[in-house]
Amino acid sequence: MLFGRHKNRMITSTEALPGRERPAFAVSERHAVLGTPLEPPFPEGMSTAVFGLGCFWGAERIFWAIDGVYTTAVGYAGGFTPNPTYGEVCGGRTGHTEAVLVVFDPEKVSYRDLLSVFWEAHDPTQGMRQGNDKGTQYRSAIYHADAGQRRAAEETREAYEQALRGAGYGPITTEIAPAGPFYLAEGYHQQYLHKVPYGYCGIGGTGVSCPVGLGEGTAGDDLPRTDEEWRERLSPERYAVLREAATERPFSGEYVDTDEDGLYRCAACGNTLFDGRAKYHSGTGWPSFTETVSPDAVEIVEDRSHGMARTEVRCARCHSHLGHVFDDGPREAGGQRWCMNSVALDLERR
Repeated sequence: MLFGRHKNRMITSTEALPGRERPAFAVSERHAVLGTPLEPPFPEGMSTAVFGLGCFWGAERIFWAIDGVYTTAVGYAGGFTPNPTYGEVCGGRTGHTEAVLVVFDPEKVSYRDLLSVFWEAHDPTQGMRQGNDKGTQYRSAIYHADAGQRRAAEETREAYEQALRGAGYGPITTEIAPAGPFYLAEGYHQQYLHKVPYGYCGIGGTGVSCPVGLGEGTAGDDLPRTDEEWRERLSPERYAVLREAATERPFSGEYVDTDEDGLYRCAACGNTLFDGRAKYHSGTGWPSFTETVSPDAVEIVEDRSHGMARTEVRCARCHSHLGHVFDDGPREAGGQRWCMNSVALDLERR
């Protein structure tokens, strides 16, 4: 029943598997990246949030990187079957969605800030799927701990839905419900993309910014908030490319022929984008890569400017323009050519 015919239909409690009184597996006590506990008790003053936004491998990595997040864990929420297994959840007979538990310090990052990250990190209009991942276990969900979280979830949903509609998307389908039991997933799922850095990640946003924004004192407060601030931070050449989507002249950029080992970061915010080992000489006049360090590192946006239909690439952290991605890259490396502007990148040499 792992891939049942009716995976896109939510079951009722009477249809759910009976489950078990205790977990069917053991899980490590400590977070593989942060070194913090995966289960309570957590330090005094910490708050919790539970989000479902598709495959939990990529979703967890987004949240553990946020300043103010104490720990994260992946598991199963919103269902009926006690202590389910991954196979049971994937079979669509437990009612759970793949979810991330986020334990955070509200003095450093607010719940609304986490909601902003949540909305922008996936497409909340897709119903019982997220991208190519289909089934009730991939539905978008927010499980609130109290009335304040419920109010924030509903208010940000309304604001983001308006922004999405303006970009041509349909209504938000995100489930908003009280938090029930959160069952930890198997150990190999915990911090999966830390253990398997180039593993599968099905998470991808819409490219539409959430109008909620980041509050003061959060991980994003080092980013400029106005056009004037961006102009002060960036040189005129970088501002034109990164913030106005200009294109530098071919064969003029610093990294066109660079073969040095290292990591290429966004010149606007420092977000890691490409590994130098994925760079190749395309002969086009711009630095080219066969892949990004992670699908979460970039945003993909349809670009119909200049009478062409292209796929624009933006930084997922600061939403700055980087270049475009094409399907004429080396076939043995996946067939993609990530064609970037040198001026949009900074190389951190190894």
